[in-house]
Amino acid sequence: MRAQQRVLSAIERDFKAAGLPPLGWYDVLWELVKAEGGRLRPFEIEARTLLAQYNLSRLIDRLEKEDLVRREAFDEDARGCWVVVTEKGRAMRERMWQIYGPSIARHVGAKLSEEEASALASLLSRLG
Repeated sequence: MRAQQRVLSAIERDFKAAGLPPLGWYDVLWELVKAEGGRLRPFEIEARTLLAQYNLSRLIDRLEKEDLVRREAFDEDARGCWVVVTEKGRAMRERMWQIYGPSIARHVGAKLSEEEASALASLLSRLG
């Protein structure tokens, strides 16, 4: 848990230094970009990102305010909605990846040999 927290904090610092939003934004945008049609229902985003529903709702509000996502009615009576990534959201995810990829390499990859990284990935895969 400490190692995870240290790595995530370091990545967050890299995002902040680059003037980018927090890692949670990337996670949501990435799941939407990967999804068919660039859209998911909020409960699907919650399951894929492991963000708590109350945090996710506020995050979607912020993403929508920045025009990175938009909400679309799911059915005629608008009880449900899709969260849809916009072109601006796709561009932001790409911009964030330019920092995130090297940050992962610096804070994780550079500290493990190829063999250690494979062993760690194998061990962690048993838990999920």
